[in-house]
Amino acid sequence: MPQQYSKHQQNIIKRYYDNRESIGLQRLSELVTELYLAEGKKREKQWEMIIKALEKCGLKPDRIAHIRKSDDPQMVAKVVEELMAKGE
Repeated sequence: MPQQYSKHQQNIIKRYYDNRESIGLQRLSELVTELYLAEGKKREKQWEMIIKALEKCGLKPDRIAHIRKSDDPQMVAKVVEELMAKGE
């Protein structure tokens, strides 16, 4: 049985999906900031989250692997800039 949402709930859901890409890019840029500051196990965890976020943004696996291999937060930041420029 499908769940019925109120008009207000439907509008919230619609706005989320309309803005999902920008929300994802915002989260990715936050992860990059955290990556700059992270060390050791925390840094590895940050990379895991960044890889998942890059996959959701539609980046090709070979490009993601290249970025991860570099272990360079600046490369991720440049990708975020590229993706934001595409969205404008």
